[in-house]
Amino acid sequence: MNTRPQIKLEPGKHQQQEIILVKFAHNHAITNRLKELFAARWSSTLLGWTIAREDFNLSHFFEAFRELAYIDYSALKIKTRPEVSEKAKRDYSHRLATKLPKGYLELLKQKRYSKSTGKTYSAYFKDFMHYFDERDLAELQVEEINAYLLELINKWDITTSEQNQRINAIKFFYEKVLGKGRHVYELERPRKETLLPDVLSKEEVGDILNATKNLKHKTMLSAIYSCGLRRSEVINVQITHIDSKRMMIKIKGAKGKKDRYVQLSPKLLEMLRQYYTQYKPKVWLFEGQTGGRYGAESISKLLKAAAYRAGIKRRVHLHMLRHSFATHQLEQGVDIRYIQAWLGHESVKTTQRYTHVTEHNFKNFKNPLDELL
Repeated sequence: MNTRPQIKLEPGKHQQQEIILVKFAHNHAITNRLKELFAARWSSTLLGWTIAREDFNLSHFFEAFRELAYIDYSALKIKTRPEVSEKAKRDYSHRLATKLPKGYLELLKQKRYSKSTGKTYSAYFKDFMHYFDERDLAELQVEEINAYLLELINKWDITTSEQNQRINAIKFFYEKVLGKGRHVYELERPRKETLLPDVLSKEEVGDILNATKNLKHKTMLSAIYSCGLRRSEVINVQITHIDSKRMMIKIKGAKGKKDRYVQLSPKLLEMLRQYYTQYKPKVWLFEGQTGGRYGAESISKLLKAAAYRAGIKRRVHLHMLRHSFATHQLEQGVDIRYIQAWLGHESVKTTQRYTHVTEHNFKNFKNPLDELL
């Protein structure tokens, strides 16, 4: 948790002038530095310090205050959001011609980063190189990089997830490739969003499975829901990972390159046996038409098609089956520590978010409106 004082920056208008509003809890050091380095004026109306927008420079502000406080500049992106057309697309053509620094790709492979992570880091770092194409990357200041990230937020409204991935790609270069170390290089990260998982009811899951007539498709969706699997996990299950004697399935090399066991339900085992007899997979439990692992995108598409046939109007995505598994297990009284192990969560705090969406949280209490009408 960040225990440093916080400075919040917000765009605004005051006395017919575009301004940046600077807010923070009373702090002599911050106040003195603000008055010393910036043409800041206190506004009793806005309860904060104002700096004329035309006089404000984010890089200079970071340089002045990053040691004194955490700087929250997320509100600044709201000001420029309308500038981006819904149809506007970013141009990534430079990626083909951009060559990664020596050691970047090699180190990603040496450290056994997943192919997906390596692809993301490489693409985002090429964007970073293209932006600073006339600069020596080793000489860049942290404030310049933070300003680059802010420009991406302002211009393209990137998500907090993308911002974090871009930060990681940049940090990988400075900390791992150049070996500068964490204490030398630190970027301001967005505050983590608290998002509740999207969950289907048991009835909706049943409707989706019943609307899936193809045995292979139905067995895949049933396995994801019954075992709380991620998409990448279900396509990587091999036939030898099914242990019908112990009623377990081994999930190998899951997120974080960790193995775990999940429960094999009798109903799923029965379905798997029917499926195996009909399709006779050779290596992977679920194989494509021409062999090899089943396509990840294909599973997502078949779920959406099944949800449509089941008459579910809201958007349904594959991870909702995993979320629903965890929530339904909690609702029927399963200890959260078992669910944590089944889902492969490193911390129980990650699993605890499902406690916020269980029906018991609402059904066990009377709503005051019910007593009035």
